[in-house]
Amino acid sequence: MAGDIIELAKTYGRNGYRRITALLKEAGWAVNHKRVERIWRREGLRAPARQRKRGRLWLDDGSCLRLRPECRNHVWTYDLVEDRTQEGKKIRMLTVIDSFSHTCLAITVERCLNSGNVLDTFADLFLEHGPPKHIRPDNGLEFIATAVRNGSPISA
Repeated sequence: MAGDIIELAKTYGRNGYRRITALLKEAGWAVNHKRVERIWRREGLRAPARQRKRGRLWLDDGSCLRLRPECRNHVWTYDLVEDRTQEGKKIRMLTVIDSFSHTCLAITVERCLNSGNVLDTFADLFLEHGPPKHIRPDNGLEFIATAVRNGSPISA
């Protein structure tokens, strides 16, 4: 039986022991999944891990859009990063990156960053570089502030 399990595992490489059990039952074997699993583990067989589907950015009309930066100031991305000092105090950093050139436009470091700090950083960047066509957040919980979403030309 172990030879048949190994042969089916070679033939159907993406399937695990449950599917191999079903194939054995279809072939007329009287086996249960626990026995096949025991042989499966003893022989060191493994099914490859599933790959995650790639996420998409959906618009309100149901269409899919993944912005690829075409030039400088086309797409900026921003994120909040958190760290601790040696004394254990929390510091937060706002990073703004030009997605086309992969250059860091700004890093704002504060103990506590709020939507006002984010808007001030963007206002300074707009004056220095001009406004980009799109600004992409990482959509974490820290970006639910309506002042950030509505206070500047930010598109998700």
